[in-house]
Amino acid sequence: MSLTLRVLAPDQSVFDGTAEEVILPSTTGLLGILPGHISMVTALDIGVLRVLTNGNWNSIALMGGFAEVEDDEVTVLVNGAELGSTIDATTAEAELEQAKSDFTQVENEVNSTEKIKAKQNLNRARARLQATKSTI
Repeated sequence: MSLTLRVLAPDQSVFDGTAEEVILPSTTGLLGILPGHISMVTALDIGVLRVLTNGNWNSIALMGGFAEVEDDEVTVLVNGAELGSTIDATTAEAELEQAKSDFTQVENEVNSTEKIKAKQNLNRARARLQATKSTI
């Protein structure tokens, strides 16, 4: 038995294929999906989706969205996504360091939009770097 996984962003179909297992970054924590999983809908956080295909783990950086599981089909609708294999690890690491620096500059501000934007950029940069590592 296997799952059908579709990862869709507004501008592209990021992944469309079969999977043995999927691990989603839901807003309440990591969520593992195996064949036979109950039907559900969940909100997704910025993070890394892990997919097991042919015994190998692959990663996809997600920029938040929703996932639906029904009849061994997992449909992931996200604001943005990138296959981990297409992300340059050196660039992603530099972007993470810059995002950390930017966040540090506004960290002590209370209820500022700059702080919220900096935190989102930090989370995106962290997810992109994590997605470059295909192993769990």
